[in-house]
Amino acid sequence: QVQLVESGGGLVQAGGSLRLSCAASGSIFSRNAMGWYRQAPGKQRELVARIASTYITNLADSVKGRFTISRDNAKNTVYLQMDSLKPEDTAVYYCGLYRSGLYNGRPDYWGQGTQVTVSS
Repeated sequence: QVQLVESGGGLVQAGGSLRLSCAASGSIFSRNAMGWYRQAPGKQRELVARIASTYITNLADSVKGRFTISRDNAKNTVYLQMDSLKPEDTAVYYCGLYRSGLYNGRPDYWGQGTQVTVSS
């Protein structure tokens, strides 16, 4: 079955950087679109960034110019580079895998999440 394991979360000061990684198994990774979502306390899970199997990307307006999503098909891994972090970026970040190569709707599979905390 599909398994997604996130890593790289932690505590960072405002203006700092973190890189999240998500290692996938149980699928032909190169054929799947991947995404990063986040959920802050008391809020709904929201899209952060997505990348199709064609490497086309889509980022939320709130992170454009600060975050970058990328993928390494040889390592079955998707990354989220987060720069110029703000306290409002504090959330649990989830990796998602789409069965399709396109990122339509919500992912079909989710990781367990990794906490990102940005202090002011």
